[in-house]
Amino acid sequence: MDDALFHAVLGCSAIAGLCWLLGVLTGEYSWVDRLWSILPVGYVAWFASRAGFADLRLNVMALLVLAWGARLTFNFARKGGYAKGGEDYRWAVLRAKMSPWQWQVFAFFFVAGIQNAIIFIITLPAWYAIRGVGRPFGALDAVATLLFVAFLVGETIADQDQWRFHQAKKAKAERGEAVDPPFCTTGLFRYSRHPNFFCEQALWWSLYLFAVAATGEWLNPSIIGAVVLTGLFHGSTGFTESITLSKYPSYAEYQKKTSRLFPWTPG
Repeated sequence: MDDALFHAVLGCSAIAGLCWLLGVLTGEYSWVDRLWSILPVGYVAWFASRAGFADLRLNVMALLVLAWGARLTFNFARKGGYAKGGEDYRWAVLRAKMSPWQWQVFAFFFVAGIQNAIIFIITLPAWYAIRGVGRPFGALDAVATLLFVAFLVGETIADQDQWRFHQAKKAKAERGEAVDPPFCTTGLFRYSRHPNFFCEQALWWSLYLFAVAATGEWLNPSIIGAVVLTGLFHGSTGFTESITLSKYPSYAEYQKKTSRLFPWTPG
């Protein structure tokens, strides 16, 4: 393990322990969620600094992840994620199904440990790209940049679609009006039940292309981040949909007519 990776791993481990401890002290376990949009910016910047911020490829990667982090932080903040009591609703559902000691084990190993590890490994393409310092910024780098930006824009549009829907839903509820359907099916959600999830996964696959461009290795160890993130989304999406379906039986019809992840023609 080289020096850049070693110190990054140490930092990740310390942050994971801190997240678990804060959960125990406050009774809220969304500290990893609050750092999800911030830590990758720091990790990629750390790897770019190992080249003295003198490598164009690494600098572009750092700027792209910074833009991603700023957008996601804003979206998380306006939904109350940083406010007291802003815990992910899924943790309450899981906690109710476990005994206190089972929850603490889950909180330590998954909520704090595994999630922090995932946040770290999705940035490994920046670490691997250090091997290509000095290699010219080429066509594949340009493709990776354009793809990342495109998926970032798509994620922004999807989150805005969802934000407008929930604001309108809240306003109708305050007026005593019915909301039908009670979940977002407009905008990009007409073509995918989770367009924001699709774009989030795709942009990290785009980041991986920079590691390929830097080394010429189409399959290298830094792919692990994108692979694991995709697996995480697969599991969490199923869990999220099970909760939605239990609250809104009409969601089953939406599932039949709309692609789960990849944007596709309705029906």
